[in-house]
Amino acid sequence: MNAPLTPEQFESLHRLDACTLANAIETFHEHLRNEGFVDHTVHCLFPQLQPMAGYATTIKIRGSAPPSADHLYADRTDWWDYIISLPEPRVVVVQDVATRPGLGSLVGAVHMNIFRALHCVGVVTNGSVRDIPASESAGFHLFAGGVAVSHAYVHIVEIGAPVEIGGLKIQSGDLLHGDLHGVQCVPSDIAARIPPVAAQIAAREQALIALCRSPEFSLEKLRAAVTRERS
Repeated sequence: MNAPLTPEQFESLHRLDACTLANAIETFHEHLRNEGFVDHTVHCLFPQLQPMAGYATTIKIRGSAPPSADHLYADRTDWWDYIISLPEPRVVVVQDVATRPGLGSLVGAVHMNIFRALHCVGVVTNGSVRDIPASESAGFHLFAGGVAVSHAYVHIVEIGAPVEIGGLKIQSGDLLHGDLHGVQCVPSDIAARIPPVAAQIAAREQALIALCRSPEFSLEKLRAAVTRERS
């Protein structure tokens, strides 16, 4: 894992919307354009919130099947120590590896408040979340496969291992960004260089939009502008 961004670098990245960020990342040719982000199976529950950015801390859970002995799985608290070993701010990334992912939820009002106390700003999961109003009122980001009424038999089975959420492979320490459009991974080796590139892209897009809205618009001017953009 590369060194965390400076506060100024992080804030510049944090302010970007996901689409502009994705456009900027494409210019560095770090990966194919159909990689690096979660797919439509993971939903932003609070699209009105400002973008989320933070460093991933990964866990795997199961919750759909009861234990073979006793009536509950043993509680674990060692993963809290793992969370605080990673840079702030943190995003808890939860892969539900059960045969029925999302039947039960790890993240409700209690865990959300624990995460906030551990300087986490959101959760990303292929599974489910619950107690939605509590997270919304706290401004705590939730990106999830769905919602659930119960925690069922949820228990933690692995801490800190690579996970896969909505087709995106994530490792602890990865820099994540998310907003109403979805979640993506920001390559750490280019993260500090992205904001100025994003600003240039946004300026060019605004110029094209302004032309389209102008009373002087014509297809000839549009084609000329697009040609200049691509040259």
